Amino acid sequence: MAGIGANSLGAIQNPGSPSGRLESFPVQGAFPRQPTPQPAAGADRGLWLSLRAIRRQLAAMPHDLFLIRLIHYPTRRPFPGERIWTPTELLNPATVRFLRIRNREGCDVYIWPFAANQNAGYILLDLDWAAPSVFETMRANGHEPCVVLQTSPGHLQAWIRVSTLPLEPATATAIGKRLARTYGGDLASTDWRHLGRLAGFTNQKPQRRTLGGYAPWVKIMHARAGLARNAEALVQQALRISAPGELESDNRISGQPSDLAARPSLETAEAAAIYENWIHR
Repeated sequence: MAGIGANSLGAIQNPGSPSGRLESFPVQGAFPRQPTPQPAAGADRGLWLSLRAIRRQLAAMPHDLFLIRLIHYPTRRPFPGERIWTPTELLNPATVRFLRIRNREGCDVYIWPFAANQNAGYILLDLDWAAPSVFETMRANGHEPCVVLQTSPGHLQAWIRVSTLPLEPATATAIGKRLARTYGGDLASTDWRHLGRLAGFTNQKPQRRTLGGYAPWVKIMHARAGLARNAEALVQQALRISAPGELESDNRISGQPSDLAARPSLETAEAAAIYENWIHR
């Protein structure tokens, strides 16, 4: 049951790169920085920076609805309430202020392109200590990401768009597993509804803090909308190897964290081990 963890939707209901090129980069990246407009005098610079980062990520991941999930790291508990927002709603300064407050209180901020009981065509690849050449290799293979985030120094996440139409859960999961195996990603983060971090907020995991004790910002390393060049081949291969009904018991978004224990196919000890593994990544 890999992937059923603290940032998997099964546990709870509920702006682009100037060059456009994917380049090899180590932890800090090598995408060129360009001059950007500055906030007006008297404006909240932190809010402006968060809005700018969110706008870049959403522009590279066009979709109608996004589910936002907050997890309070100290208690490992989800923040209550359902948050499925349009891009316009998510970019409302009042919304971002709310998320910034929760983030300062210890909540990590996660995002998923919402497509109900299907995958919206975006696959998350979770990479820890990726080799500097990994994204150049992905580009050469036609698997170029639309978004690359640095979630903390040495820890990266990539979103790869493989379809403009929704995908069935088994198909999306099969693609996620193939990409993870090919590029050294985390196999526990390959289920079809796995959430990734939202740029513009801090990573609240204590083990990710800087030497000065600060929580690192989730930064955009690359953002450019578009399908991966070989997306169709990924989908077709996944359709051949994913058995019908493979994820039948796992193809819905459930209402409460206790749903993990309610599933007969997932033992309590197994769920706890998966959850603990995710918490310490």
